[in-house]
Amino acid sequence: MKFTEDHEWLRVEGDYVVVGITAHASEQLGDVVFVELPEPETKVAKGDECAVIESVKAASDILAPVDGEIIEINQAIVDSPAMINDDPTGAAWFFKMKLEDMGQLNDFMDEDAYNDLIG
Repeated sequence: MKFTEDHEWLRVEGDYVVVGITAHASEQLGDVVFVELPEPETKVAKGDECAVIESVKAASDILAPVDGEIIEINQAIVDSPAMINDDPTGAAWFFKMKLEDMGQLNDFMDEDAYNDLIG
């Protein structure tokens, strides 16, 4: 897995990447009550707002970590947002992306570097 400074994780699965938020992010948010995800086939550029997550504490935008196309969303977290608190790095992934350039993944942290970041 790779990690962003915005507390997102990316996992390569074949020719696409699965994206979600880290356990640290879900803990900081508190109880998640709403998730809005992009439509499949949406093209995004790194830094574009592409999803919204709301908790009892705050609302946050999820930014596209890389350039590419959303190819699948996780409807289960839309239907049951609490999954994000229960399994943020597993079943509660947000979306799958086909990247324009897999080399973009080299810009992100590995797990050790991310753990150093969150202290």
